[in-house]
Amino acid sequence: MNKFQALGLNDAILQAVADMGFTEPSDVQEQAIPVLLKDDTDIVALAQTGTGKTAAFGFPLIQKIDANSKTTQGLILSPTRELCLQITKEIQAYSKHVRGVNAVAVYGGANIQEQARQIKRGAQIIVATPGRMMDMMRRKMVDISQINYCILDEADEMLNMGFYEDITTILADTPEHKNTWLFSATMPKEVARIAKKFMKSPIEITVGTKNTGAANVSHEYYLVNARDRYQALKRLADANPEIFSVVFCRTKRDTQKVAEQLIEDGYNAGAIHGDLSQNQRDLVMKSFRNRQIQMLVATDVAARGIDVDDITHVVNYQLPDEPEIYTHRSGRTGRAGKTGISIVIVSKSEVRKIKQIEKIINKKFTQKDIPTGMEICEVQLMHLANDIKDTKINHEIDPYLYSINEVLEGLSREEIVKKVFSVEFTRFFNYYKKTKDLNTEVAAQIKEASGDSTRYFINVGAKDNFDWMSLKDFLKELTGLGDGIYRVDCKDSFSFFNTDTEHKDTVLALFQDFKLQGRDIHVEITNDTRGGGGGGGKKHKGRGKGRKDGSSGRNKDKSFSKKRGEGNNRSERRGSNDSGGKAPFSGKRRRRERN
Repeated sequence: MNKFQALGLNDAILQAVADMGFTEPSDVQEQAIPVLLKDDTDIVALAQTGTGKTAAFGFPLIQKIDANSKTTQGLILSPTRELCLQITKEIQAYSKHVRGVNAVAVYGGANIQEQARQIKRGAQIIVATPGRMMDMMRRKMVDISQINYCILDEADEMLNMGFYEDITTILADTPEHKNTWLFSATMPKEVARIAKKFMKSPIEITVGTKNTGAANVSHEYYLVNARDRYQALKRLADANPEIFSVVFCRTKRDTQKVAEQLIEDGYNAGAIHGDLSQNQRDLVMKSFRNRQIQMLVATDVAARGIDVDDITHVVNYQLPDEPEIYTHRSGRTGRAGKTGISIVIVSKSEVRKIKQIEKIINKKFTQKDIPTGMEICEVQLMHLANDIKDTKINHEIDPYLYSINEVLEGLSREEIVKKVFSVEFTRFFNYYKKTKDLNTEVAAQIKEASGDSTRYFINVGAKDNFDWMSLKDFLKELTGLGDGIYRVDCKDSFSFFNTDTEHKDTVLALFQDFKLQGRDIHVEITNDTRGGGGGGGKKHKGRGKGRKDGSSGRNKDKSFSKKRGEGNNRSERRGSNDSGGKAPFSGKRRRRERN
């Protein structure tokens, strides 16, 4: 016997199930459908996003309504227009073999008069956002006084979005005899309050543990300086060449800004937020579903309508204000039995939020290091190798093989392989060879805050033909501390660097009366913790020292520049700290062009 048939579904719905290729019910469907079909009861069902909740309430609703009556019998409330449209399409698909059933979507941003006309022609099921439903009720365009079933889908999200008053007003206008079915990913106090006020002894179904994250999702966090957040995002994207992700930001402004930066840096990215028109949102979502967009930057509200099963990563570029919202975000991946990864990029002041989320989802986060530039180069190199290996040969090139072989004559197989791979590898290598280790940067700040690290000011900088890397090499050799020199930030006429506090006396003693090519070099302890990013900022009390004649500090002795060698090109210096220059081609745009 078909497992869906065992739930008590009729032939018309079973035919639709077969058409859609469903073979086994999900846990929430298996538990909820028999209860809803058998009894006229209220129900609270807690299950993660992407577990098939729409079918769990959609199948019983279609089977229980009277298709011969044009009266509105079922009302489904959902938080966003995207989700509203998605539910409507699914209800229409489920009921395709039930003659006479009509479901109408009611949401903002569309013609309200047209929606009213569709309802008047006969709609047994209305799927609505709370705001537009309230608007239609005020205008007397809809009558929900005779409904038998009211479904609150993603109830916690609707309440997080501030719809409590709208929902209570709508429910107050519905008959007391109706059944209320509440489906939610989490059970915050506001959801419990709705259940207590408007439901009669509801049956509770919980798939998994209350408020937990999806079983197939692993959770990782990366600790970075706040200023390095975007650089960390790019590195994580480059370290995962096949990434197909939703990147969450808190505000519409940040969402648009991050998407624009990614596009400018060569990534296949797009933004979805509340300031886009419905047509713009539809175009973005179409591109995302077709994988023309691999990194969709979204606000929490706009992401509620994203229903894509093969998302590989959810990236929390910024954590949500409410820890419970993280459950919804991470539920975008690990769907339909697949595994997924939820990534959080945090500064050290936000680490405490990780602990709060762990308690809510009942899962532990794994702290990981941001990939280094060379690790990314290796990943991209092996990705290219696999791409070449898996590429189907296009025999349209056969007529050109003779000419190609002529061009390559004299090159060994090894030389050809090296040249082919160098085309891609060089791009990444040139970009990442002088970039900083973001993990060392944040580790140094943590040490500094605890007193285990000391930060110094030194009166040499870019005007002396130093960049951060050549200055670090100079200090490593001079002090003998090797990698004990870190967090080097090279400004225009001065710089900063760190050592562990235990080396403080040694460093200060070394630079007492220290001269380089006849120039006085001063090093002193500073409280400046900013680091990074071009000159400017507060004046340091040591700035300007070192030249008795008051000149800029640029050393005119050519041997001084030659000794340090690298870093003489200003354009290279601008891109060397990961904040300037374009990202490498990233592999994303290349795939789109090949396809």
